[in-house]
Amino acid sequence: MTQGTSPVRVQAAEGAGQPERTPELEALYRTFERQLLIPLWTEIGELMPPEPSSRAVPHRWRWKELLPAAEQAGQLVPVGRGGERRAIALANPGLGGRPFATPTLWAAIQYLNPGEDAPVHRHTQNAFRFVVEGEGVWTVVNGDPVAMRRGDFLPQAGWHWHGHHNRSDRAMAWIDGLDIPFQHYTEATFFEFGPDEVETREAAARSRSERLWGHPGLRPLTHLRPAPATPLLAYRWEHTDHALSEQLALEADGHPVTVEPGHAAVRYTNPTTGGDVLPTMRTEFHRLAPYAETSARREVGSSVFQVFDGSGRVTVGGSSWTVERGDLFVVPSWQPLSLAAEAGMDLFRFTDAPIFERLGLDRSHQEGTRA
Repeated sequence: MTQGTSPVRVQAAEGAGQPERTPELEALYRTFERQLLIPLWTEIGELMPPEPSSRAVPHRWRWKELLPAAEQAGQLVPVGRGGERRAIALANPGLGGRPFATPTLWAAIQYLNPGEDAPVHRHTQNAFRFVVEGEGVWTVVNGDPVAMRRGDFLPQAGWHWHGHHNRSDRAMAWIDGLDIPFQHYTEATFFEFGPDEVETREAAARSRSERLWGHPGLRPLTHLRPAPATPLLAYRWEHTDHALSEQLALEADGHPVTVEPGHAAVRYTNPTTGGDVLPTMRTEFHRLAPYAETSARREVGSSVFQVFDGSGRVTVGGSSWTVERGDLFVVPSWQPLSLAAEAGMDLFRFTDAPIFERLGLDRSHQEGTRA
């Protein structure tokens, strides 16, 4: 390999602790390039910064702009083999045009016209659907039909067969969340085609998974072993809404049950372990009472939020926006996040926290507390 074909480029750096720039040093650096070697002393500032420095940047996407674009795609783009899904990914402006919301998380708006089928497939990526408006679509996971309605959270672990079909006379849109960037980077991805259409048109109000697992505090004796991902395929809005309302009501009665004044929050959990619903993603729902504000908080790892209802102001690092129903925004690693509601605000959140916790790399800091 010659210097001209080597992908390695070693540039002399200036500053304390750097060697004197001499012809001999330049010759050594050309040797490094030919032999595909890179010295730490020229790279340490980028490889080992004093705190996380994400390539992703804070960004907001407006639902009132996303939805019309998805509707137009619904008129122009078919659903079927080749494209598989009419899904439009959020591309973080700091990630070089890749279809990634953060370095580890994928977020997309998916759109299905009346009567359409999204064909069956499976992949190793963990996934979920969250519905901000509409109903009429069923997702079928390993033959189990699961209704999708506003406010529902529908997780689906990797390597499960799944397809969707729209039984209604209206189009429907929702957001998809997956760990595609993480699995892509770690070169761990597998994908397999299934049938062109879902295997059942059954439209039961409750899926088989809900009938078995959707009973608070109760577990079937036939399924006592822990599972790496939740076997419950739908977390219904009425339960989430009630839990958040009760937190704020208890707070009003003088009980310290909220994470901050006026800030109720719940985490979706795996009923077999009490841990996160998916091995690589954590999902939560947050409710801010009218005019409530949160302290600024930093976390290692990234998050994507969608405003489910209400409006307010979001500040992420040096960026600040007003947000309203449907809007999505990204919080990169170690960027401070604070929220301020107007007449109340509900937010769905997903994050890559389980990855960092398993690696022992998790860290957080809330303004006003000791580091």
